[in-house]
Amino acid sequence: MNKFRQLLSRVKLQLRGKNHIVGWNMAADEAIAFIRSRQKTVLTFFGYSGMGYEYEKAMLNIAQMILAEHFTQTTLVNIGATSIGIGAIYPLAKSLGFETAGIVTSKTLKDPQDISDAVDYVCFMKDDQFGGNLPNSDELSPTSKAMVECSDELIAIGGNDISLKELLAGQAMGKSIQYFPAEMKHEWAIRRAKKMGLPIPGSFLGTVHEVFGK
Repeated sequence: MNKFRQLLSRVKLQLRGKNHIVGWNMAADEAIAFIRSRQKTVLTFFGYSGMGYEYEKAMLNIAQMILAEHFTQTTLVNIGATSIGIGAIYPLAKSLGFETAGIVTSKTLKDPQDISDAVDYVCFMKDDQFGGNLPNSDELSPTSKAMVECSDELIAIGGNDISLKELLAGQAMGKSIQYFPAEMKHEWAIRRAKKMGLPIPGSFLGTVHEVFGK
């Protein structure tokens, strides 16, 4: 994304006035330090983002059950800042009185309208990818590194490759992990398979299920 378009996106978000932007090109350690500075238990949700959920209401019911187990005054709800898919939890969390935060690659600035209105604090990461591992490496990208290391509890509702990498990293660190099966949006998965010349998926449960659903 060129600098002018990125600047325009920043202005749009600032004029909208719905979020506090912590930083536009943050390093992982900076985002982790900010989230930790809130001095709350960090509850991070992982799952499907752009493709959405086939049964979104069921996903939100799971989220509500998890949120009901936590105190609003001492818990921060963290997700990936966008409103699509797992980001649908943001309005629910806000309606219940939770403070919210989002960690997301600065690449998302090409679609600033996707940033949820219900995110209190947004950390835009200096990252050339959307998450997962760095190329030819077991090391997490800055976005995923920040997501995992700032979290006390990792809650996965479905999820694909990026979420899987993050959950495995969290597991290796000894963090608390809960997984709930959920199907990605069927139409999206079928359309993507056709576009890539792949067979129609035999399952819509995502790659996280292949590891954590056993």
